[in-house]
Amino acid sequence: MNYRLSDILIDEGRLHRRVKEIAEEVSREYQGKELIVVGVLKGAVLFLSDLIRELDVGVCVKIDFMAVSSYGASTKSSGVVRIVKDLDTDIKGKDVLLVEDIVDSGLTLAYLVKLLRERDPKSLKTCVLLDKPDRRQVQVPVDYRGFSIPDEFVVGYGLDYAGLWRNLPAIFVLRTEA
Repeated sequence: MNYRLSDILIDEGRLHRRVKEIAEEVSREYQGKELIVVGVLKGAVLFLSDLIRELDVGVCVKIDFMAVSSYGASTKSSGVVRIVKDLDTDIKGKDVLLVEDIVDSGLTLAYLVKLLRERDPKSLKTCVLLDKPDRRQVQVPVDYRGFSIPDEFVVGYGLDYAGLWRNLPAIFVLRTEA
């Protein structure tokens, strides 16, 4: 099956404005505190990078990463979450912000929230760039949300299909070609 980029769903300017707004919210909440920002690889890398650069200097930030797999080379989540890379940081007693590129079924985010809560952080909040509420199979907490989007497969700004299109500066809809 062949795929092609279709319409721009969210342009570069809107992305950066919203990331700045989220960073302002996070900065207010964690002012004067140490915050461990956990990015979910690989999709959240660009969002996380832009987000932490916009945080106020009064927030002391450490970053760490987890890698999970639930898509493979498909446009639908398999529903099976596999940890590929775990944290290097002990989060016990720490304020943690889990940063994810997209939440659709909610299965991956629910799994990660449960896993991280078992590690006894002081606080755990979630931050997602894109939310597809129409695809939700389980309810998950989303404390900071960039955009709610329709049930379309999207790429760009870190999101991919089979490893492609992460480098695009905007969010595009990916369509199948007949």
